[in-house]
Amino acid sequence: MSETNTQHAADLMRTFAEQTGLTPAVRPPRRYLWTDAYAVCNYLELYRQTGQLQYQQLALELIEHVHWGLGRFRESDSRIGWISGLSEAAGAMHPTAGGLRIGKKLAERRPEEAFDARLEWDRDGQYFHYLTKWAHALAMAAEATQDENYARWAIELADAAHDAFVYAAAPHGLKQMYWKMSTDLSYPLVPSMGHHDPLDGLVTAWTLRACAETMLAGYDFATLDRQALDFAEMSVARNWDTDDALGLGGLLFDAARIVRLIGLGHPIDPALLVAVLAAAIRGLTALLSTNALDYPAGNRLAFRELGLAIGLHSISIATTSTSFDMLSPRQVSEIEYLLNRAVEFCPVAEKIEDFWLSDHNQAAASWREHRDINMVMLASGLLPNSMQRAKAATEPRASTGGAK
Repeated sequence: MSETNTQHAADLMRTFAEQTGLTPAVRPPRRYLWTDAYAVCNYLELYRQTGQLQYQQLALELIEHVHWGLGRFRESDSRIGWISGLSEAAGAMHPTAGGLRIGKKLAERRPEEAFDARLEWDRDGQYFHYLTKWAHALAMAAEATQDENYARWAIELADAAHDAFVYAAAPHGLKQMYWKMSTDLSYPLVPSMGHHDPLDGLVTAWTLRACAETMLAGYDFATLDRQALDFAEMSVARNWDTDDALGLGGLLFDAARIVRLIGLGHPIDPALLVAVLAAAIRGLTALLSTNALDYPAGNRLAFRELGLAIGLHSISIATTSTSFDMLSPRQVSEIEYLLNRAVEFCPVAEKIEDFWLSDHNQAAASWREHRDINMVMLASGLLPNSMQRAKAATEPRASTGGAK
């Protein structure tokens, strides 16, 4: 990581703090869960790199802002207080127990309102894949600060998300997921299942288990194990293929997390990693064949491309810092072949970041209309370690008997 990239990232995150009312608190707060999850990780990484305490303070202040903003009903709602229904005191102790709002501009669709596919994109509610991103950010904060409250909040969020989004479909009772839920998690807003949501849930459950093993002595892992079983059921023989840049970035990010967990000795079936990597390689090949990354800025969405860049950085870092002592030589050979294939695409990340660092391209409406999320995800790309596990959780642990 060059000092120039670190400075660019710091400038972006300083502007983000000012523009969204984080600090100084002179603007109405503008919180959005996905963006804020990446922002927390960026601030923690800036603190790790620079030693400047202000960045850790910004990360922890942002967590508090999100919980007190998106963990409660919006000001225009007739309902008040914590969306979990807990009392003020209990809600403050368990701010993620009812999930967290997305932070969209429009209020959620009420049950009696007609569904409008276009309008739904701008309406509030809860997205599963936003909740898993926030759970990851809380785990990062827990490991960076060694404050177990963040680990507990991450697990409570994962519990709430699983219990609300996962259901048994008739007639055979196979597990399915809703894509979008109401603010209070009482009814689905979009009943279809997100393409990669089961994978995201599975890897997040494993990640939080690893975090809890490190930080929460005597913790009962039954709920996380139950979540993992449900998500694993939905992941069997599932087709992960996509040629969407953001979707590919998510696949690569999850693959990187699986690589690290296997390297730490967690008993994860390596066949899942093989399937995810193979899908990502097919998708990357398809995406690049379209020349979409050569279009002018006005025809591109920065945050989707930057999601791909972040995923590429993640898999590159995981590949160079992980060993597979728990696997058989045949499994190691297959995984290393696919990892090497995936890493061949890593120059694409720098191409994307260089494009969106240009003042000319940032002047495009496509950048300005999504400025908050674009700034934060560009900073994440410039800080490749920002979305990785903290050192405290990456020390090798005792053998658990090999991969199953």
